[in-house]
Amino acid sequence: MARVAHTSKDIDLIARMMRAEAEGEGKLGMLMVGNVIVNRARADCLDFRDVRSIRDVIFQVQGGNYSFEAVQKGNLFYSPAREVERRLARQVVKYWREHPSKYALWYFNPYGECPPTWYGQPLTGQFKQHCYYEPVANTCASAYR
Repeated sequence: MARVAHTSKDIDLIARMMRAEAEGEGKLGMLMVGNVIVNRARADCLDFRDVRSIRDVIFQVQGGNYSFEAVQKGNLFYSPAREVERRLARQVVKYWREHPSKYALWYFNPYGECPPTWYGQPLTGQFKQHCYYEPVANTCASAYR
């Protein structure tokens, strides 16, 4: 059973986003980005109350901008998905979740060190250049399912 409903087009979307956002961080870094995408589709709280599908997550607009920079800036996101990233995307939708992205709903790549909070959410850890953040305790039970 999958962690989130998905189609082959969703697998391609996740694969393209993982590559665009974290190709330089290797397979593990791409898995972590993919995990945040799945976590957002599963969460029914905070910024993610109205996103129920992978497509909703990828193309979500917040504050007038897409949530993921890669959607705005093009680059690798608009290149076709490769089989290596598709395999990783299938892992994420089926079972893969590991620290520091295990319950994370946010990540970003700061210019310096990871701040202890980001938009009021606590840091769960860092992998290479990306910092991962999960919801404040008792604010989003669905993120921990």
